[in-house]
Amino acid sequence: MTQEDINGLLENILNQYQQAFTERTPPEESTEEDDLMLAFGFTQTIKATNKQYWGRQLGKCWERLVETLCQQTCEQYQKAHGTHYDLAVGLNAIDTKYRIGSGDAKTLRGFKQNAETLIDEGFTPVLLIVRNDNLQQAIKACSDGGWEIYAGNNAYDYLNNLTQFDLQAWLQTRQNRFSL
Repeated sequence: MTQEDINGLLENILNQYQQAFTERTPPEESTEEDDLMLAFGFTQTIKATNKQYWGRQLGKCWERLVETLCQQTCEQYQKAHGTHYDLAVGLNAIDTKYRIGSGDAKTLRGFKQNAETLIDEGFTPVLLIVRNDNLQQAIKACSDGGWEIYAGNNAYDYLNNLTQFDLQAWLQTRQNRFSL
């Protein structure tokens, strides 16, 4: 094998990684402020101080809001009987997320396996995501894996249709009411 052949093989590896890194590059930092964060008076500047912490906490808050709302308004509400989703209404197994920002293989494989399990159990897997600035690779993998995905206004619309309660409008009337 010549030096030129070796160079070509090594450059091919670097090109493959370059392509993978390019596909994985997250979108520019979003300046979007969602209704949930505005209820607490959060700005992107505040969230930037510890993005992972605030995202996790807002995600847990979103989960509790959705679960409580469905529990109170949906006759066919069921607590989750596993870790693949947060709650069920009828045959819809609902998992709530504030944002999907991880596109690593383990996370994507987990979403796909969870959807397969839920489908095998007779459920329709549904993801309700607060934000629209999700990693598109992760959204595509979830969709390809069998999840119905509702993000941003679509998540609120889905909830409104399910519960007859406009959670988005409710949050909007509470902007800055829970400021820190």
